[in-house]
Amino acid sequence: MALKFIDQAEFKGKRVLARFDFNVPLDKEDRSKISDTSRIDLAIPTIKHFIENGASKITLMSHLGRPKGKKDEKYSLEPVATYLAEQLGTDVVLADAPVDAGVKELLTLNETKIVLLENLRFDPGEESDEEEFAFKLSQYGDIYVNDAFGAAHRKHASVYGINKFYKNNAYGGLLIKKELEALNKVLETPARPFVAIIGGAKVSDKIKTIEKLLISVNHLIIGGAMAYPFLKAKGHGVGKSLCSDEDVKLAASILKADKGNKVVLPEDHVVAQDINGESKVINSRGIDDDWMALDIGPSTINRYENVLKDAKTVLWNGPMGLFENPKYAKGTMALAKALSTSNAFTLVGGGDSVSAVQKSGHADKFSHISTGGGASLEYIEKGQLPGIQALKYGV
Repeated sequence: MALKFIDQAEFKGKRVLARFDFNVPLDKEDRSKISDTSRIDLAIPTIKHFIENGASKITLMSHLGRPKGKKDEKYSLEPVATYLAEQLGTDVVLADAPVDAGVKELLTLNETKIVLLENLRFDPGEESDEEEFAFKLSQYGDIYVNDAFGAAHRKHASVYGINKFYKNNAYGGLLIKKELEALNKVLETPARPFVAIIGGAKVSDKIKTIEKLLISVNHLIIGGAMAYPFLKAKGHGVGKSLCSDEDVKLAASILKADKGNKVVLPEDHVVAQDINGESKVINSRGIDDDWMALDIGPSTINRYENVLKDAKTVLWNGPMGLFENPKYAKGTMALAKALSTSNAFTLVGGGDSVSAVQKSGHADKFSHISTGGGASLEYIEKGQLPGIQALKYGV
């Protein structure tokens, strides 16, 4: 069964219940301010589609942070309601709770058009995929729409169990449509050469993704702390760099499976004795005992740029170093710059790589920037996500 999207639905006079990913970072000093609104901005086209196509009532829902199943004002969606109202130019009423009698009352008022339910994770029924909680949510809409790609890998009530109550009335939103089109382009029909760049901290977090990609890519560039277990598995010293024995074992198994010499590893490093200490470049793969590598070196940047030069498809997940510190951001920023001028189809997935690309100032030059780090990795690995499967086939 094909997944149905909102451009195939009739909204006139209907009540819509829509799940989004408004899990946005709030300002540490002032939690009424949102420090990055991009996840909300990407939801706006779907909400406008409901309004323009005559929906009678629109109930929006999302989680924010990890309040552990109980009300915690620190994780209230109030800043999201305020920002949505500004962007849509209309009132957005925040309900006191995700499910209670007050929500139904709000939806009977003529003047109330858009309601945002309070943080779904204030109720333990959300994360435990409780059927009763899903049923209560389902009372707020005739049509259910999931546009929360970043939460689609979770078997939670609002993305998974709720589909049981919307036989033939569940649709994907515009953002989910865009995410799946981009990922399928990379996974099913990548133009070649196809290069994947994998960075980040632990091999164990991405082992399944790496194994899957190793089959389909022409080159697999490894950077960041991810590289040190690979170098150690090849017999090089890694000093005090982040590197666990478990990751070295996993890296060794990947290198053994790499029959086509697809894995490309750093050949020099930016190192320091501690994060706040003086840094220097070392022109070797091995790292001395008292030093830790915190970025790829200039020779590696040059090598990686050469591999990327002819690529027609590039998937990037994970930074090349501790890019939050300007001293160790050169590798990550150099790749962002190289890809910004590339003719390849470029897809960036994963929280840190997305932050890095936005920090580089080149975000608008990428073909697609995924909103779901965990979700995009799981989709690459398994070719499906629980929330998407439930939309297609029900629960």
